[in-house]
Amino acid sequence: MIPWLEHDTPFPPVQSALGEPNGLLAAGGDLSTERLLDAYRHGIFPWFSEGDPILWWSPDPRMILFPAELKISRSLGKTLRNRSYEARFDSAFDEVVAGCAAPRKGEPGTWISGAMIEAYRGLHGLGYAHSVETWIDGDLAGGLYGVAIGRMFFGESMFSRARDASKIALAALVAHLESAGFGLIDCQMRTPHLETLGAREIPRRRFSRLLEELIHYPHSPGSWSGASVAQVQCRS
Repeated sequence: MIPWLEHDTPFPPVQSALGEPNGLLAAGGDLSTERLLDAYRHGIFPWFSEGDPILWWSPDPRMILFPAELKISRSLGKTLRNRSYEARFDSAFDEVVAGCAAPRKGEPGTWISGAMIEAYRGLHGLGYAHSVETWIDGDLAGGLYGVAIGRMFFGESMFSRARDASKIALAALVAHLESAGFGLIDCQMRTPHLETLGAREIPRRRFSRLLEELIHYPHSPGSWSGASVAQVQCRS
């Protein structure tokens, strides 16, 4: 059994999360900005389907990406060098979230519900949630969004309408995070796609230690729209 959260119920310790399904910690609560920020500060994230109760997760192991370990393939490196795209920050947050929420080919629905969209719009308005967009010929070709607290970036979702568009956004994000001294990108759950980009799983205990180190760095929430995209170095 997992605990049911009322409006003012604190999260249980992440060590109490279930082993199957991996990381399920609690249900209920709400998606207020206060609740979401508290969740991220404890290594917890919401993930549930439309019509279901809010479910909170803290899986073990945890998928993460150290910015310095981003892998850029030869073909992606060529695209980055050609500069046939433009990467921007926080210029189309709503459109990026909508792109991530759109049903994927072969999938019946999406976990990014209307309530989730409104919740992250609230975090964006407060300067915690950010988007990175890839533009090609003036059109939004792909992007990603997530939450920044301290020197941690918590990735939420990405989408692509053109080849490598989401990877370009990730490369731009990594360049920005490295220049700003961020130490870790939380990728939540393992996917083969993220593994090809250099992400890997670490034990939840280690993730919690890293989180504790990075989350308390001084952080001034605000728009990243003025962020410059540094030259992305190719890594194999």
